[in-house]
Amino acid sequence: MDLALLVNQFNVEGRLVTIVPFGNGNINDTFLAVYRNTFTETQVIVQRVNRAVFTQPEAIMRNMHNITLHCHEKLEADAAAGRDDRVWQMPRIIKTKDGADYVTDDNGDVWRVITRILSAHAFNTAQSPEHVLECGSTLGHFHYLVSDMDTSSVVNPLPGFHVTSGYLRQYDETLETSAVAKELLSASMEARRLAKFIEDRRDFAVCLEKAETSGELKRRMFHGDPKVNNIMIDDFTGKGTAMIDLDTVSPGLAHIDFGDAIRSLCNPAGEEELNLGKVTFDENLCAAFCKGYMAEAGAFLTDADRAYLYDAIRLVPFELGLRFFQDYLAGDVYFKVRQSGQNLNRARVQFRLCEAIEARERSIRELLAKL
Repeated sequence: MDLALLVNQFNVEGRLVTIVPFGNGNINDTFLAVYRNTFTETQVIVQRVNRAVFTQPEAIMRNMHNITLHCHEKLEADAAAGRDDRVWQMPRIIKTKDGADYVTDDNGDVWRVITRILSAHAFNTAQSPEHVLECGSTLGHFHYLVSDMDTSSVVNPLPGFHVTSGYLRQYDETLETSAVAKELLSASMEARRLAKFIEDRRDFAVCLEKAETSGELKRRMFHGDPKVNNIMIDDFTGKGTAMIDLDTVSPGLAHIDFGDAIRSLCNPAGEEELNLGKVTFDENLCAAFCKGYMAEAGAFLTDADRAYLYDAIRLVPFELGLRFFQDYLAGDVYFKVRQSGQNLNRARVQFRLCEAIEARERSIRELLAKL
């Protein structure tokens, strides 16, 4: 379908000037559409929901409708009461001219148009402790917005996502059934070292799941992909203003987002570092993130929630390392690789980060206790 004809079905004021590819997302096809009239310009985001990843795109759109409706009502109430030190934002679904949330093209693909957060942008890496503090504030505020949302109103878009026990079962199945896995393990001392790393932490790997099952932890909503380039920072004030990319928002533990954000922000070496000696855990950045996060989310967190925050910080790099290692043993069938052994090295990096966190357990727990 011609994009110009497609976006003409949405209720956007002005004349379409251009529509061009936008951003560096890995899932949905994303475009920027610019509209103008004689006195203003409007920029909107046009996206095709990736059916290969989200097998029920219509459900994804119902989720987005319910999530944004809940959050916008709460944002407006807080703004009217003067509770915030800034204008928090969230993308809004732009309706079609028939009042729908999306259109379906001739191929059965779902397309949507959402507002663009202007005068703000996201970074690909941590810029400074001040930037990391704002990342923590923004994620904490998002968790506050969805903390009282009815979890039954959102369909899980990715069943099994961030369920560590499921990844362990997949890993075990690969070890048992894959000739490739057995060959790789027998040929590599490093692979056998990583396998032992996993075995030594099996009981720990399901600690959050056990706490949820026992009732210690409450399932709320979590973002699912709180990486730094999904956190918008105001160009003028330097403050966080919005979480974007809401497709993975689903019922679960906020702890997963908390640990995942810290994992991505507090290892300056990144996920692809070949020299493990450079992989470390930056406690100063962790302290900045936690300070920002607690300022916004601390009011609804229970004592039990707080008790498991360290475990979340430790768990997420372990889980991601497990997934990288399982994919390496399976023959690199899930994560894209550019060269042989890339997923093995990615696993090494995440496990080294997990070790660095374990070595700092006492100081990290002391930091969390002070907040």
